[in-house]
Parts: sequence; structure tokens; C-alpha cells
Amino acid sequence: MSLSSYSPQEIVETIRMVQMEKLDIRTITMGISLRDCAAENHARLAQRVYDKVCRKGSQLVATGAAIAREYGIPVTNTRVSVTPVAIIAEAVSDLGVREAMLGVAHALDRAAREIGVNFIGGFSALVHKGFTPGDLALIEAIPEALAQTERVCASVNIGSTKAGINMDAVAMMGRVIKQAAQLTAAFDGLGAAKLVVFCNAVEDNPFMAGAFHGIGEPDCVINVGVSGPGVVMRAVEAAPTADFGELSSIIKRAAFKVTRMGELVGRAASARLGVPFGIVDLSLAPTPAIGDSVARILEAMGLSRVGAHGSTAALALLNDAVKKGGAMASSHVGGLSGAFIPVSEDIGMIEAAGMGALSFDKLEAMTAVCSVGLDMIAIPGDTPDTTIAAIIADEAAIGMINRKTTAVRLIPSPGKKVGDQVEFGGLLGYAPVMAVSSCDSSAFIGRGGRIPAPTQALSN
Repeated sequence: MSLSSYSPQEIVETIRMVQMEKLDIRTITMGISLRDCAAENHARLAQRVYDKVCRKGSQLVATGAAIAREYGIPVTNTRVSVTPVAIIAEAVSDLGVREAMLGVAHALDRAAREIGVNFIGGFSALVHKGFTPGDLALIEAIPEALAQTERVCASVNIGSTKAGINMDAVAMMGRVIKQAAQLTAAFDGLGAAKLVVFCNAVEDNPFMAGAFHGIGEPDCVINVGVSGPGVVMRAVEAAPTADFGELSSIIKRAAFKVTRMGELVGRAASARLGVPFGIVDLSLAPTPAIGDSVARILEAMGLSRVGAHGSTAALALLNDAVKKGGAMASSHVGGLSGAFIPVSEDIGMIEAAGMGALSFDKLEAMTAVCSVGLDMIAIPGDTPDTTIAAIIADEAAIGMINRKTTAVRLIPSPGKKVGDQVEFGGLLGYAPVMAVSSCDSSAFIGRGGRIPAPTQALSN
């Protein structure tokens, strides 16, 4: 696919979407396998990781910038995802495995800084059915790794439709999230903002903080995350009397155009870097900027505020139409592809949460039909770790039963209480601290074990 495959009208439409509707390539993410970096010596492992990321990613940022200049399409971020570190660091024998994990985190951070990417994902473990020693060591190291590095992102998959939910891992992640926030208290708990807990994690997600390079992926691959909330919002606003069938078609057409642009950029980056093209992830990923809000799309459908009754239905329509439009535009749609509802990154969500129109419980209901889950939500710093774990369990149950990806990215901001505001800066934005239930879930979390997989898992 090249620019010559686009009609003049399509090119003019793309220019308008970029200039007036905040259309951008949210991320060009290079996935890099680190499986060939494993070593028994911790220093050799860290050096191999650093060397491979620098070697593969040396031209990534420059390529993204060149494509942005030539095509006139903003490329907001260039990032890297790597093989879950728990897998490649487990063989270290000359040092404690946890210390080896921290060494890899620092090597990843140095490599990210060297090649110029703002985030590198993959300090991760997949424990939906149980733990290996390496998994346990990595999870234990997460709080320190996120506190001691600037660009490293972490994720843990604790459940799946096929495996059920590992409740021991859920309890552990409640404690880890609290620790990550406490170790970065000077920054409102920023460490927890770089940590995602998944159910049904996907292997080709280009978006941070949850990206990792799956074990079924090639040695190196280019995945593109494209975002266009402003484009969809303008399309919805232009059809104030359309019924829901017509509205769905309008959104599908907008998503089609956005996805085509994303694949164009992805294939261009792939060709220039000599790396296979993987997928385009069409996810309506908002930012705190005016005109770049998923909440505003829902409000344009007729809701006075996001959080009003009808918000879940509106989001379901939006998410479905985006997926259908993307699938029509490309044979390589992947990742999460749909609508994100991160509170601190969406000006409409921030306002609705601040005035009490959008509650935590309503957000949980909306995650049953969005692309991910409870995302970038600030909660009181004194929230018990067992309450955080119970929230993770609830969200994982939604994903497990509905055969979809769900996730939790909560920030229990130290010293903050309901109504306070936390500031993370940049694309991570700011948010009011939201109330969670004060009822105790500790006995439930204390049972441990694994919630069995549902009958939906018996699909063969």
C-alpha cells in the first residue's frame, strides 16, 4: 500500500482529519524477541538485552519522524515491546533471580533512552494458570523496577477464558500495585500508572503500559496503534438525527478511513526498517487535549454526560462499529482495537468523574463492552491491597466470561483522598481521586486458589 493507492479526495480528507480532528498515529511499536538473550550469567543477560534492543531499534525513532514529515501524519510515539522478561531471565544462576530481573529492567531503560523511545514494555509475566520461580521473582521486583526506571512498563496476565483466574496472583498484584505507588509517592504514585494487570492479554498490543512481545510473534515486528476520537466525534456530531443503525454505519466509515491510514504508515515503517508488518490496532485512545475524547463521542450521541444511564449502550455501539470499520479496511487488524476509557487521559471522563456523574461502578459496567478495562483511575492512597485485588478479580471475571481482554490500571495515590486531584503529566494526564467501596473483601481474597474456567472455554 502506498500513497498512490489513495484518491485525491481521500488525501484531502486525511489532511482535514489531521489538522482539524486530531487524527494521529498514536504509536509505532517495534516488538523484539529476547528469547535468544537468555543466559545463566546476569551481567551477560543484561548486556545481551541492551545490545539487541539497541541494534533492532536504532532507526525506529528516525523512521517514524521521516514518515511523519513525508506523509504529513503526526506520529505521536515510537515505542518498543519485548518478550516477557520473566521468561528470559529465569535461567540466571549466578545471582538471585529477583536481582537479575532488576538488572534487566535497568538494561531495558538504558536501551530505551539510547534509541529515543519514551516507553518500553515487557517487564511482564504470564501467570494465568500458575507461577514459575521466574514469574514470582519478576512480580516481586515490579515495584522497585518501576520506581528505579523512567521508561519501563510492566504487566501481568492473571486470568484467561481458557484457564480461569489465578486468585493467588490476584492477591499478589493487589500488594504490588500498592507498593509501586508507595515507592513513587513523590510523583502521586506514578509507578502504578506504568503497571497493567490483564485477563486475556493479547500478544500484539502496541499500546503502553500493557504491551509485550508475545511468544508466538516473529523475532521482530512492527505494530501500529492509530487513534482518532476527534474524527469519530465530528462524524457523530454531523448526524444529530440519525437513528442508531445509521449512526453505526457513520462510525464504521470513519473507522475505515482511520485504519487505512494506519496500515499505510505501518507498512511504510516495515519496509524502511526491514522488519515484518504485524497489525494495525485501531483503538480510540483519548488524550487530555480538547477534541480528543471518547467521552465526548458518547455525549454527542445524546448523553448529557458520560456516566448517565445509556452510557454502556452507547459505548457498546461505538466499540462494535469501530471494530467492524477497521476489519473492513485491513486484513491485519489486531491488538485491542476498539474504544479505551482511561479516566486521567480523557478530558470528558475527567470532568464527569470530578462532578460525580461518572462513578467507579459505572466505569466497571462500561468495561464489559469497551476494549480494555478500568484504566488510569486514581483511588485513595489508603485503599487496602485486598480491595484492589478484589477489583482486579471483578474485572478479570468480566473478561473471562465474555471472552475479551480486560485490564486494571489503578493508582492508589499515597496521601490522597476522594476529591483530591493527581497529576501525572503528558499523555497520562490528571484525574480526581475516585471513591471505591469501603466494604471488606479480605476474606474472599484470602481463599486463594484458582477460579475455574467457565464452560465458554470448552470450545474444541
